[in-house]
Amino acid sequence: MKAIVITEPGGPEVLKLQERALPQVGQNEVLIEVKAAGINRPDIFQRKGNYPAPADAVADIPGLEVAGIIRELGSEVTQWKLGDEVMALVSGGGYAEYVNAAAALCLPKPTTLSFAQAASLPETLFTVWHNVFQRGQLKAGENFLVHGGAGGIGITAIQLGKLFGAKVYTTVGSAAKGAKLLELGATAIVNYKEEDFEEALKPIGMDVVLDAIGGDYFEKNIQILNPDGRLVYINAVAGAKVGLNLMKLMQKRIQITGSTLRARDLAFKAALTASIFQEVWPLLADGSFIPQVSKTFPLHEAAAAHQQMEEPEHFGKIILITDS
Repeated sequence: MKAIVITEPGGPEVLKLQERALPQVGQNEVLIEVKAAGINRPDIFQRKGNYPAPADAVADIPGLEVAGIIRELGSEVTQWKLGDEVMALVSGGGYAEYVNAAAALCLPKPTTLSFAQAASLPETLFTVWHNVFQRGQLKAGENFLVHGGAGGIGITAIQLGKLFGAKVYTTVGSAAKGAKLLELGATAIVNYKEEDFEEALKPIGMDVVLDAIGGDYFEKNIQILNPDGRLVYINAVAGAKVGLNLMKLMQKRIQITGSTLRARDLAFKAALTASIFQEVWPLLADGSFIPQVSKTFPLHEAAAAHQQMEEPEHFGKIILITDS
């Protein structure tokens, strides 16, 4: 099969198309003929050498989410059949014509979605559902702030927050992106290049904040949170070490939490898959939740796709399409 390989840590140019052997399928796995693969920030970090793959993943082929057709079944797999169209969360190896996936981490592709749309969903849905709704306990009627709303995580969080009855606020870097996010269900946007989100949102008060920035956003998040608010971290690109006023934490009864997904065990991910299928899949089936694919690239142009991902005007998900 053809696969995109990280030949050494570095910029997008280190991604090269190579021939690799087909993956070996375990007894509880399926082999997926990949039709489309989503690109995510962890792929960028892995390419740069800052986010190594877990021990059970392909070390040099990135890709955490795919959509395609099941071509081989492990000996213990009973819930799927050959030819089923699925999307799947994988621990790596998605930038390829074939990838093996745990059967328990596959979801049926809705007939209303293209393979590109389907491939845009697993990583972001799993991340948002666990962090916002399970850890953050977002409820209908609450105020919810999503930092960086124009990326895949942000767009997913905004849509789901709105669909589950929250009032969703978001920070964004341009008026054009903000207009799109208002169309997707955001209540209001804050252009962080023009105004301080703490000054804009403190009078309103947030119940849940989803942050991937860290750094000096931390103290501002604490300031805008309501009593019993929840602050959820999924990254810290502006700095992981922050100062905390414990008195403010206690006075407001704030809960600070967060998680990473890739290294979690199969049992956790399988339970999360089942929860997403029950709670979110009906919203995909009836068209309430609409995947936002901004651009597609053929597999061999993965370097160009990564370059696009790192451009500041990027909005939505970028997807690789295989020739298979």
